[in-house]
Amino acid sequence: MRLINQGGRLKIDVDGLAADVEKTSDYRFSADPQEIYARWEEFTAWASAADLSGGDPIVEAELGPPVPRPAQVFAIGINYRDHMDEAGLSEPEAPFVFTKFPAAITGPYDVIELPDGSVDWEVELVAVIGRRAHRVSERDGWNYVAGLTVGQDLSERELQLSGPPPQQFNLGKSYTGFAPIGPAVVTLDEFADPADVEISTTLSGELMQLARTRDVFFSVPQLVAYLSQILPLLPGDLIFTGTPSGIGWARTPKRFIDSDDELVTRAEGIGEMRHRFTRADRSVAKGNRING
Repeated sequence: MRLINQGGRLKIDVDGLAADVEKTSDYRFSADPQEIYARWEEFTAWASAADLSGGDPIVEAELGPPVPRPAQVFAIGINYRDHMDEAGLSEPEAPFVFTKFPAAITGPYDVIELPDGSVDWEVELVAVIGRRAHRVSERDGWNYVAGLTVGQDLSERELQLSGPPPQQFNLGKSYTGFAPIGPAVVTLDEFADPADVEISTTLSGELMQLARTRDVFFSVPQLVAYLSQILPLLPGDLIFTGTPSGIGWARTPKRFIDSDDELVTRAEGIGEMRHRFTRADRSVAKGNRING
């Protein structure tokens, strides 16, 4: 099953047509794309038997983030060996966890505003939580995942790495639009192997990242188990599972996103996102200083 957010309404993509969940279920389920994760088992049982034919055409320009308002957004750093090597870091003993603030979420085809500084790309497979998970085992980890989507962990490196030690790590990754996800949440049964998905980043026609998610240090079940020992994971939460090598910061010379670039993010079985960028007009902010 492929869940999309078209025009702010939850729909199911069936062979390129979008079945409206609220209308098809005779209002049993809400049109709100976020609310479905709190009723995931009930929803999937209904969807497996529902007549989803006769949907509307899918319009890319109307697609928003399939999980628009997650309560928590976790992200994992240094989870691929080749990224560890390019960063000059040692193999992690446990997942390196940070957060992206939920207000950074945006859709798969939106225009993203670039702040001042050095904005970098990081393609990531994103796990969507479908059941409350608290102190679960690695063996049961997949049972708490509703589906997978693809995301970009966009990062403004200068703010992120300011310090020492880095003091603004989460802020540097949470500008408006810095957590694009989409175009769909795809349930696990749609994958030949949900632990082995090809992901890639292309910037203005140049391939920057290409990897398979089987090469992570910490798998999705391991991450669900690890995080859930510390706090509950809630339905609709997101876990950005880490990025492979090929980021702009590690290149010689460094390469960053500019306003004339197009960023294309792909994941096997999920689809692709395409993003354009614009520069903010900073003139209105001049003189707005923080006192203290």
